[in-house]
Amino acid sequence: MKLSNAALAVSALLLSAAPAVAHDIKAKANPGTSAPFDLVETSIRVDGAQLVFRSQVRGPAGSERPTATGQFAGAPVYAYVWPTSLNSGDIGFERDQGIVALAATFHPDFDDAPKGAKNRDIWHSHWVILAPDAACGGGLKVRDIPKEAKPKVPATWPGVPLLIDSPAYPPEFKGEAIEIRVPRTAIGAPASFKFDGVTAGLKVNANLHAPLLCVDAVFKVASGDLSLPGQVMGTP
Repeated sequence: MKLSNAALAVSALLLSAAPAVAHDIKAKANPGTSAPFDLVETSIRVDGAQLVFRSQVRGPAGSERPTATGQFAGAPVYAYVWPTSLNSGDIGFERDQGIVALAATFHPDFDDAPKGAKNRDIWHSHWVILAPDAACGGGLKVRDIPKEAKPKVPATWPGVPLLIDSPAYPPEFKGEAIEIRVPRTAIGAPASFKFDGVTAGLKVNANLHAPLLCVDAVFKVASGDLSLPGQVMGTP
């Protein structure tokens, strides 16, 4: 499934009014999708001072990981992703930079933790800003930072030329579910926003130029069309 058309739908949704009813997203199991990435339910819930991002899959979550290639160019990445209607300004970047998504990723060929820390051998969290790009197999990329540009970035930006953040929000695997807990006050999130769920494979550009990190293959979209039907409802 390519996301190029769906990405345009997301852009339109970012400008629309939020529905009044809160709900999660349920999806039918698909035997054609690898069980650890076959989303059957996705949710984001308010739990006191935290937001709990959760995805349920058909098989053991996090058990399938990409094979190391031994180099950065062309390196694969596996990800559980929650696209949202949050604004990039809510998570420490300039406003209106693209689709804000939280992702749990695993990539054995490189590190992208802040201040030179290592994270290539563990599942870890990122905020990413996604943007449409027809050059990518999945129709989306992590937005590049042009050479010489000095955009506003969060304190835990890992120093790579991408709109990506590496906060210390460890993913927690619970059998067929994955959860990430995010402090609400740390990201300036509004009380209500929309979301979806995606499992995907990304890949570093083999030529190491923009688009540097593409959504290469989409395994499953919880809504089926990236329409962000999930709704978080909470008190400010």
